[in-house]
Amino acid sequence: MGLFTKGKLEIVLKRNSQYYKNVCFAYNIVYYLQINISFIIMEPQNVIFTLIAKFIKFGFVGLSGLFIDFGLTYLCKEKFQVPKYLSNSIGFITAASSNYYLNRIWTFESQNPEILSQYGKFIIISIIGLCLNNLIIYILNDRKGYNFYAAKLIAIGCTLLWNFSANYIFTF
Repeated sequence: MGLFTKGKLEIVLKRNSQYYKNVCFAYNIVYYLQINISFIIMEPQNVIFTLIAKFIKFGFVGLSGLFIDFGLTYLCKEKFQVPKYLSNSIGFITAASSNYYLNRIWTFESQNPEILSQYGKFIIISIIGLCLNNLIIYILNDRKGYNFYAAKLIAIGCTLLWNFSANYIFTF
């Protein structure tokens, strides 16, 4: 449930009709896209602080995922001789599942009872990140000749901003 309902917005903003129209237009977009706008109403310095704090937490959760990802990728690729892209995918999806749980309870402190729906959004965003991750590894490792693990580290860094932004806007 949002901070304001449309009825409350109408009462608060009647004095300036152009502003009212702009806010109502934005409200309708937010309502239909189901995007959380509560952070927009905060003071600007609080918004920045909140985003930075969440990004730092997201980074720590991602670091734990990095160990899971690299560990499983290494185990699958080197010990069990699983092909590198399948190994990469196993590591990435396992880390993404761990990251969902930790981000839900710690980073975003989500109270949303629709856990399965939220997890589905998180996994879809993670799969898009996985595609980006594999593309970067392909370009750097197969085309440019970088070491596989160096390419993987660069790929993880590149997907960090995508994953945080998409999950902040659409998942949590």
